[in-house]
Amino acid sequence: MQLVLIKNPDDTQITVYKLARIVFAETGAASLQIVEAMASMIYNIHIKQNKSFKDIADDKDIFDVLNEKSPRHQYLDIDAGNRKLQMCVRIIKTMMHGNLKDSVFGATKFHHMDVIPQWAIARGYIMECEYILFYL
Repeated sequence: MQLVLIKNPDDTQITVYKLARIVFAETGAASLQIVEAMASMIYNIHIKQNKSFKDIADDKDIFDVLNEKSPRHQYLDIDAGNRKLQMCVRIIKTMMHGNLKDSVFGATKFHHMDVIPQWAIARGYIMECEYILFYL
């Protein structure tokens, strides 16, 4: 049997899956709440910073998981049929259509509780969701 690589010519679908994989890797898709929170933050960046979803999906300054040295980088390589990834895909599609409530109060930055980036030291977070803190 020969395997054939199927490429999707639809850039929107490519971006949906890129963002879904990022959300999965950053959150582990531990709950619907944390996935919705991360997707809400992505939408806030899209609106407040006038960035395209494609640019957001490629931004290593927003998502540390895109850096190969990130401890979560390995989770980007998840089977497309994984149930938790599919939940992320559904939430990302909802978010991209503007139909997801902002559950992070306008936040545009985040970090995991196990690290404190320099930019977060003098700031107060506005929301805590499981093991992630969100900031304006």
